[in-house]
Amino acid sequence: MPISSTELTALFMLGLLGTGHCIGMCGPLIVALPGQAGRFSAHLAYHAGRLITYTLIGALMGGLGSGLIRLASVLGRDPMVWMARTQMGIGLLAGLFLLFFGLSRLGFVAEPNWLAVANPAAMPGWRGLMGRVADRRSNGDLFLMGLILGGLPCGLSYAAFAKSLSAGGTLAGAAMALVFGLGTLPGLLAVGAGAAALLRRYRRQADLLAGLIMIGMAALLLVNVITAFGK
Repeated sequence: MPISSTELTALFMLGLLGTGHCIGMCGPLIVALPGQAGRFSAHLAYHAGRLITYTLIGALMGGLGSGLIRLASVLGRDPMVWMARTQMGIGLLAGLFLLFFGLSRLGFVAEPNWLAVANPAAMPGWRGLMGRVADRRSNGDLFLMGLILGGLPCGLSYAAFAKSLSAGGTLAGAAMALVFGLGTLPGLLAVGAGAAALLRRYRRQADLLAGLIMIGMAALLLVNVITAFGK
């Protein structure tokens, strides 16, 4: 199933408008890691690692969704019926995830505690890697740090990954997650350039818009599921 330009635009805007939210989790890391290196290439190396991790997770989610549909076609007596049912189930799951994260951005529901207390210091080898990055601040070390931190629990990125689950294939899932990641790039580069205070000022407005985008994507998925169920 081809990705529509509307879906890609929505994911990019989700990343772009989520910058205010990203400052709380990623802002201090960006200032402490590539920000201390004193060169723009350090920021590019860090974010390249982060975007690669996003892309890989998106590919994994897209492949998982596609694999489940294929498995259903093999196990079901009527392959086409089971494929359609599994596709509807995946669309329903992705839509509910997006709806939940969208409502959390609007303040109607609380994010799970495990999203708020994500602590990279609990990862094995974290202190050694942090010490090496602080001492050397090489682009290679910062790239590795971006790879690791790209998987930190985050409601916005998890919403994008949920959308990738319904992409229908590995490449489509990877593209969706990558476009979302590219949307986060301008704001986080601005944070590295010292614009965090300005972006924090409009965080609430950006959170509201990001929540509405997620709810819009959820609504489209759920409408597609309901329409397919009615056929």
